[in-house]
Parts: sequence; structure tokens; C-alpha cells
Amino acid sequence: MREGGILPAVIGTLALTFGTAIAAIPLGVGAATYLAEYARDNWLTRAIRLAIINLAGIPSVVYGLFGLGMFVLFLEFGTSIIAGSLTLGLMTLPVVISTAEEAILAVPQSFRVVSISLGGTKWQTIREVVLPQALPGIITGVILGLERAAGETAPILFTVAAFYLPRLPRSMFDQTMALPYHLYVISTQVPGMPARIQYGTALVLLVLVLSMNVVATIIRSYFRRKRQW
Repeated sequence: MREGGILPAVIGTLALTFGTAIAAIPLGVGAATYLAEYARDNWLTRAIRLAIINLAGIPSVVYGLFGLGMFVLFLEFGTSIIAGSLTLGLMTLPVVISTAEEAILAVPQSFRVVSISLGGTKWQTIREVVLPQALPGIITGVILGLERAAGETAPILFTVAAFYLPRLPRSMFDQTMALPYHLYVISTQVPGMPARIQYGTALVLLVLVLSMNVVATIIRSYFRRKRQW
């Protein structure tokens, strides 16, 4: 490992990010849609929104310990990609819900009124009018959450990451290497590791996160240009 070579860690990070997206996006956007369009404005809804805000501020190591207890031990997934993805998805969920709800609420109420006046049902209005208009904001929230997940070390330390594996993972139930954990180990626990490898790994992780930011900006700009309001 002193000679470098971080392709397995890059692939592992991408696999975890993809798994996190699968875990967080449907539930997060669904919860945001319910809170914005269906839930009544009462003490319970306000309590749920407050809980979501508080969950977004919980340290990542707490999510890691929860993932260890729930997914690794209780559900017996072991240290695996699926356990890491579910843990990261849980950590990402509050960000996705909050930003998606804000994007949905930002769509003018007149759009809903016109759609329903033309005979559309509540669900048709949400699916065909509200969500497409809120898509730029939803994408922004999703990418922000995935950026955080891609750069976290503590959750994957407890649930999935390995410093070195002889082969690439073959299923969601295998362990994998990941760039944040790999960078942590070679920087703190490997004596004599050349600085160029440490800096190179950090640079790759930084480029990966910045690339996600660029992609989010391009997608958001594209959909905003298509909007008519």
C-alpha cells in the first residue's frame, strides 16, 4: 500500500454514494412531499420538522454507532456496503427532507389551484406540476447530502470500511475500501507513508466532492432555464 493505488477506494466511495442515494432520495422526497402537501399544520407536524432539523445537527459518529448497532449487529448485515449505505442514507435524510420541502413550498400556490381547476387530482397536481417545478431545489438538497456522505469517515468506520482488501467488492454484502477512511489511516496509522500519497488521496477526494458540486450546479441551471416563472 506504500506504493499508492487508490482505485478500490474510489470505487468503494462511489458505491457507497450510490447506495446512499438509493436509500435517502425516495424516502426523503416522499417525506418532504407529505409534509408540504398533505400534513396539517399542527403541533405534531411542527414537532416532526423540529426533529428533522435537530437530526441534521447530530455528529456523524452517533450515526455510525447507531448503524453499528442496528444494521451491522441487530439486522446482521455485518460490515458491508449495504450497512454503510443505510447508515449514510439515514444521516443524509434530514438534509434531503428539509431542502426538498423548501423547494416544494416555493412553488406558487396558483400552480396548484389552476391544475385542480382543470380537473387534476391532488396527486396528479403534485406529480405533474409541483415536483417538476421544485426539481432544481430537490436536486440541490440531494447533492448536498451526498457530498456530506461521500466525505464522512466516522459512519463508515463502524459499518463498512476496510483499509485494504485483496479484491473489489462483488455484492452489497461485502466490505469495501473508501477514500475518507483510507486517507485517515494512511495519515495517522501507517508509519513512513510518503506525503505525496497522502496529499494525492486528499486531492482525489476533494475533486470528487467538487465534481458533485459542479454537476449539481449544471443540473440546477438546466432545469431553472426550463421553468417559466
